[in-house]
Amino acid sequence: MAEQDVTMEKIVNLAKTRGFVFPGSDIYGGLANSWDYGPLGVELKNNIKQTWWKMFVQERLDMVGIDAALIMNPKVWEASGHVATFSDPLVECKKCHERFRTDHLVTPGTDLAKTPCPSCKATDWSEPASFNLMMKTWLGPKEDATAVAYFRPETAQAMFVDFPNVITASRKRVPFGMAQIGKAFRNEITPGNFIFRTREFEQMEIEYFVHPSQWEVSFEAWLENMYGFMDRVGIDRSKTHNLEVEKDELAHYSKRTVDIEFDYPFGRKELYGLAYRTDFDLSTHAKHSGENMIYTDPMTNEKYVPHVIEPSFGVDRTLLAVLLSAYHEETVTTGSGEEDTRVVLRFKKEIAPIKIAILPLSKKEELSSIAQPLAERLAKKWRVDYDETQSIGKRYRRQDEIGTPYCVTVDFDTLNDQAVTVRDRDTMEQVRIPLLELESYFAQNL
Repeated sequence: MAEQDVTMEKIVNLAKTRGFVFPGSDIYGGLANSWDYGPLGVELKNNIKQTWWKMFVQERLDMVGIDAALIMNPKVWEASGHVATFSDPLVECKKCHERFRTDHLVTPGTDLAKTPCPSCKATDWSEPASFNLMMKTWLGPKEDATAVAYFRPETAQAMFVDFPNVITASRKRVPFGMAQIGKAFRNEITPGNFIFRTREFEQMEIEYFVHPSQWEVSFEAWLENMYGFMDRVGIDRSKTHNLEVEKDELAHYSKRTVDIEFDYPFGRKELYGLAYRTDFDLSTHAKHSGENMIYTDPMTNEKYVPHVIEPSFGVDRTLLAVLLSAYHEETVTTGSGEEDTRVVLRFKKEIAPIKIAILPLSKKEELSSIAQPLAERLAKKWRVDYDETQSIGKRYRRQDEIGTPYCVTVDFDTLNDQAVTVRDRDTMEQVRIPLLELESYFAQNL
């Protein structure tokens, strides 16, 4: 059974035709790098988020969650340095007037003046200029300087700002962490590569507060935890790499950062980030707001500003890496001896959009009268799909393409033996299971 490499073209086509991801505003020609998650995409996305929340919040006693506002007081972004420094170098082609990030055009040792424009191939560039990535808006009836606000470019700052309230309300002791899943917005100059880089995206972030002397131990533990999450959602470890960010390339708040990179079809790019932010954020907000961010240890009475370890996960990049890891295109031999191509998404069962497909062998009433109530019964516990169109072989292939772990076929033998055929997605093996034992079978296998 031969396998072929996955390409972005195959993933994008599959995502659209099967309902994972659609181009945003498609009937109006779309909007630059805007994407909508379809029926299967939203299920997969929710399962990834729920798995993350279960692993890092529900299953841990040292974690709490928050859900903060998308728009915060502009003073937050002034204090954090985003207003002054959250920018990318931008150049403009003087011939076609397209704009690009300088660091995406040139690499160390290359000359911008000799680099051709990706659009028109000219080599006539403007001088690089800074371009702030925050999306600006206005609150209230006037669009003037007094009403300026920003959509948040990250979820982290709300967790720092809410630190005093969370400490008081939750009564957690350091070390402990805050987790948040939510949208962020960046006015990216050159978004692209499907859902890899977009202007509107979703983050799963943790700010873990530790004693200053314990940051290294905590850093290594969180790096291991991040790989544990990748295993849990099915990201291929053989395609991941740790990049220790050089000191001269670290963000202004970081003393150490490790980027976990993934081998995408378009190259090795960042998937996740793990940063040691020291006490920069809490100390900075304490200075600008006047709020006391000092933590008092209830056991030793030691007073200090906690340091922060930040594991940062992108929901959209996770989904893309999961799709790429799960995609398999195989040449299989049919029962008649002919070769056929099978596309299968080998999702982890925990995150598969559809867990069970109910497939009556035909549309005849004697089969649908069993299959329909069965689907409704199983749907109370698992996400179920019901499909009675086309041949059973084509329906199996369709469920393989969307990653459904199990197909249940109701056939004419069911009328006599009160059993159904359960087909395994990965092995394609089929077993006969009595109707009354299906719940226990899936409870054990899902």
